[in-house]
Amino acid sequence: MSHTIVIGGGFGGIAAALRARKLGHDVTLLERNDSLGGRAQVFEDQGYRFDAGPTVITAPFLFEELFGLFGKKMSDYLTMLPLDVWYRFHFSDGRSFDYGSDMDRTLADIARFNPEDVDGYKKLLARSEAIYKVGFEQLADQPFHRVSTMLKQVPALLRLGSYRSVWGMVSHYLKDPMLRRAFSIPPLLVGGNPFRTTSIYALIPWLERKWGVHFPKGGTGALVQGLTRLMREEGIQIRTQCTVDHITCEGRRATGVRLASGETLTADRVIANADAAYLYRHMVRELPRAARFKLDHARYSMGLFVLYLGVNRTYDDVAHHTIWLGEQYRELLEDIFEHKVMKDDFSLYVHRPTATDDSFAPPGCDSFYILAPVPNLQGDIDWSERAGTLGDAIIKALSATILPDVEKHIDTRFHMTPEDFKNRYLSEHGTGFSIAPLFQQSAWFRFHNKSEVLDRLYLVGAGTHPGAGLPGVVSSAKVVERLLKEETP
Repeated sequence: MSHTIVIGGGFGGIAAALRARKLGHDVTLLERNDSLGGRAQVFEDQGYRFDAGPTVITAPFLFEELFGLFGKKMSDYLTMLPLDVWYRFHFSDGRSFDYGSDMDRTLADIARFNPEDVDGYKKLLARSEAIYKVGFEQLADQPFHRVSTMLKQVPALLRLGSYRSVWGMVSHYLKDPMLRRAFSIPPLLVGGNPFRTTSIYALIPWLERKWGVHFPKGGTGALVQGLTRLMREEGIQIRTQCTVDHITCEGRRATGVRLASGETLTADRVIANADAAYLYRHMVRELPRAARFKLDHARYSMGLFVLYLGVNRTYDDVAHHTIWLGEQYRELLEDIFEHKVMKDDFSLYVHRPTATDDSFAPPGCDSFYILAPVPNLQGDIDWSERAGTLGDAIIKALSATILPDVEKHIDTRFHMTPEDFKNRYLSEHGTGFSIAPLFQQSAWFRFHNKSEVLDRLYLVGAGTHPGAGLPGVVSSAKVVERLLKEETP
């Protein structure tokens, strides 16, 4: 039986392992952490539980497909809970805006800000649908390792205005400055600056409108557990606490991996769910000049500071997902992405899973995951000093707004910084989402799913086509499945 090694047990690696198994491969999945999930680890302390990584499920059908490969139903492994309010936006002037499944309520909230933007939002959504039908339905699972494939899509990409930024597209349809901020946020969920990210990523509003926003009962960790159970049932070998040192090869052909422990594992092919930039910089011994040029000139996504709080009271008026926006927007993003510096202002994503699932905290308590976009490690920031003060500032700001007196109710508090992303997940420059989703780093210009460097080496995950975010990462495994079917002896 043909043997496939999958490096990395994040969602891309899990999906690739299942798709390779369905093709009849003998599959070994290697994960360097204690449990699968990649960045979707689970932390527990003093009765509180925290999802460490992704918390938003916008395309549950992609996960349903993985169970369906083997004639099984996702609902027999976990429960997906649809959310009514997808995101509550809290602006620096104290106003808020609820965005969710109830279209009439969404339009009424838009009208409170600017009645003219009701029609603008409808037009924006129609544009988003057009982009979705091409960018997601037609291209997300297509290989882009041949330049001819890219050239065939140029007319469609130009018609969709993919050279325009998300901010530019949103601003074309919406006039209110706060609504422009709210509806240009999606690129940040995949590691991009809305002022520079290609408007292909403006497909997200329609993706959300079509499929909704969901949360797995028990958290993202429960989704990982369900998929892990499926893999074990289907005979996939899972090895945790295994760090791959490098890819072994004969000539241009990948032949397996060498572990940090010194053990060598052989295989007919390798699928890497490692950070693509880290893979080529540290796990492949020799790079051709063209591959090194792409690596050396790559532009990276931002870093993440994630603060976890367990508090001994509840904040029942706080939504499951809150986007808390500071006074600055464009200036803040330019500092983070372009200048790699931190000033006093920040914006936050506040995740309160206890709004939907009270198992995340003891009775009468709340669990919070609070994420702040920050510069990646290309910036000169000493996180051993900065983390504590940033966490204090975030708590102070939330206490003055949506979480009154929260500092008086903290049972447990800890954080992750870009240094943790680098050390725990081997993320190049400690980024949250690998390389940035710029037009010049999309499709053929992104790291190819079929390696440019070694034959029989395939890539899935955030740094590859179609991109970061759970829909993109899981879809990258569908691309690799196509490539495996085309594989020659």
